[in-house]
Amino acid sequence: MRAALIQLNTGNEITAAVDVAEGYVRQAAADGAMFVSTPETTHLMEMNRQQVLAKTYFQEEDPGLGRFRALAAELGIWLHLGSLITKVAESRLANRSFLISPSGDIVAQYDKMHLFDVDLGGGEAYRESALYDAGDQAMVVKTPIGSFGFSICYDLRFPYLYRALAQAGADILLIPAAFTRPTGQAHWHTLLRARAIENGCYVLAAAQTGRHATGRDTYGHSLCVDPWGEVNVDAGETPGVSLMDLDLAKCAEARQKIPSLNHGREVAVKIVDVS
Repeated sequence: MRAALIQLNTGNEITAAVDVAEGYVRQAAADGAMFVSTPETTHLMEMNRQQVLAKTYFQEEDPGLGRFRALAAELGIWLHLGSLITKVAESRLANRSFLISPSGDIVAQYDKMHLFDVDLGGGEAYRESALYDAGDQAMVVKTPIGSFGFSICYDLRFPYLYRALAQAGADILLIPAAFTRPTGQAHWHTLLRARAIENGCYVLAAAQTGRHATGRDTYGHSLCVDPWGEVNVDAGETPGVSLMDLDLAKCAEARQKIPSLNHGREVAVKIVDVS
């Protein structure tokens, strides 16, 4: 199955961002991709609370989502939107992934479960929970081209999520992201390879990259990691399209060699405090 990762430097205006993403999706389809994945916050990268509320839409009204649905139907591809920022109330948002079928139908949607509330030092801090509602449902979507486990960005740091997705039948773990540069340099490659190795899955991680209009810096390096932990594709830091051919038989091969999915145990922790 030929897949494509789209690496973006998304700005703070939806129409312009969709124009750019559409061009890359068309390029991927022309190169034979049956499945195309885009990064987190595909059509809007906006940090200001009032601006993001002013620029976003409820799902059924989002013109960008409508354009992407029409595009998938026109091209006859499976299109994974890593996430769109979607209103769920007048003053609350969701960070939501969509899987669009070759007929243009939304067959699945997933809201980011783990919200990025951190202080990175040097004045860089994030409080997603101040504006976003967390999802409460993990998701595996079984399609004719593969079984996909959904997640978004900070979810990557919670390995129990990916074990649950793999045990529920996922062969391909989707991890779209807008990783900050400091955390990306320190952890991105290691964590993605670990999630692939632990679960005998492909990992497809489409990423945001570079300096954005709001001044935020993201790390880039969209990756495809195979079930043995080999990095098959690293997109570096330039926006564009990366293509890869996935052999899902490699998932079964990796799990046969290291059958850890079958060896999990309930763990009760004994605490011995001699402090």
